[in-house]
Amino acid sequence: MTQPAQWPYRDSLVNAAVAEYGRPEHYLEGRYYASPDDLVRLREERLLRELRRAWEIPFFRRHWEKTGFNPGQFRGLEDLHRIPFYTVEDIRESIERSPPYGDYQGVIPGPEQTGLRMYFSGGTTGSPRPTVYTSWDRIVGSLMVARGLYMHGFRPGDIVINSWSYGTHNAAWVWDEALWLWLGCLPITASTGNVTASVKQLELARDYQAKSLLTTSDYLQHLRNVADEEGFKPGDFNFQYFQSIGDVKAATEAWQVPVYDIYAFHEVQTISAECTARGGLHIFDDAFIIEIVDTETGEPLPPGELGDIVVTCLYKSGSPQIRYNIKDLSRILPDRCACGSESTRMDHIAGRSDTMVKLRGINVWPEAVGRIAEEALGGHVEYFCFAYHYRGREEMAVLLEAPEGMQEKAASELQKKVSKAVQEKLGIKLQVKTVPQWALDDLTGRQTAAKLRRFRDERKQKEESALVKSFVEKD
Repeated sequence: MTQPAQWPYRDSLVNAAVAEYGRPEHYLEGRYYASPDDLVRLREERLLRELRRAWEIPFFRRHWEKTGFNPGQFRGLEDLHRIPFYTVEDIRESIERSPPYGDYQGVIPGPEQTGLRMYFSGGTTGSPRPTVYTSWDRIVGSLMVARGLYMHGFRPGDIVINSWSYGTHNAAWVWDEALWLWLGCLPITASTGNVTASVKQLELARDYQAKSLLTTSDYLQHLRNVADEEGFKPGDFNFQYFQSIGDVKAATEAWQVPVYDIYAFHEVQTISAECTARGGLHIFDDAFIIEIVDTETGEPLPPGELGDIVVTCLYKSGSPQIRYNIKDLSRILPDRCACGSESTRMDHIAGRSDTMVKLRGINVWPEAVGRIAEEALGGHVEYFCFAYHYRGREEMAVLLEAPEGMQEKAASELQKKVSKAVQEKLGIKLQVKTVPQWALDDLTGRQTAAKLRRFRDERKQKEESALVKSFVEKD
């Protein structure tokens, strides 16, 4: 006789997490509909706890003392802007000061510290940085991920292909924990196409009638192409919904199945998730405070204005994140969502401020160039941009993967079309070149990276790199 499924809430940490944050389904029945004002007291208590803890960590005390701030000055959320923010450059300096962990960690591995895990950032903006996670951080972090999954339709018993890369990054691991620990799903740990071939992943999805497959939007679109090329039939799959990052609209069109967006990063897991009304990404206000600041002055911006995302995490017990300027670009949405929730909402990520290149007086973001290319070509395209010096001025090149089998004449027309579209939209001419399919994998990290790289800054190189020599025509 089959025994009924049991929810694995036996561990004391899991029970404590449920007491503080609720199970995923309970969150959507309660705090999801609470306004940020209703949560002020809770958020202030949790933030003050984080401030006091961070004051004992060398990195934060040193950083705060430079501006004369200490936790005793904190009176409420209105004082948040008085706390100096920090960036990834400050973290890198911390690692150089105290290698290999840096002095920003709340705990350091050793005989007296157990239950720890350490993961690394994807290295999209430099060398991978370590973050030490306590058991509590892993439990609550996976709970935040599970909230988003539950919002998007994941339910107990669902079979899910987990195609995130199982490596030093925490992405695949935290999705796996969220699926089996919090939602009672059955994950199949496929990892990327480099580990489990794309055709095999599709076969697994077909044979076990998986409800979903977790990966980037780019890989979802690639899988759609593989399915068509290999002769899979529309009725072969039982996909009901996807959760992803990147161009979720293009992935939705590819599969004709809803693909929902989230915002997450290495140190804190999932911060916000798109609801089924698609009214922006709902921030988990009981666990995070999100600010938008001016990219140049660092001053807080009002709702509706685009700027850098500054993250304050309220749930951690390992390395704190208090006013961490992650340099991703977004805006706080001012209106109320059609779903009825009053939670703070943010827009989809517009790019990164630290990849902005100023060319002949015009600010150019690689992500904007990618969107223009896709609009011009009428669909998804793999791209990579890099900035470099040439003849005394800064330039940017755009590399596009040409469809397999495309003739030289057609590739030339594709280059001209994208170059013209970029010039019309941005008012600046960029060099656009096509490369063979799959040629950008090493640059973007497709198949291996948790977050694809779309830009490299070659301007600081003393000599021309192989990238510049290989792809840029000198005239």
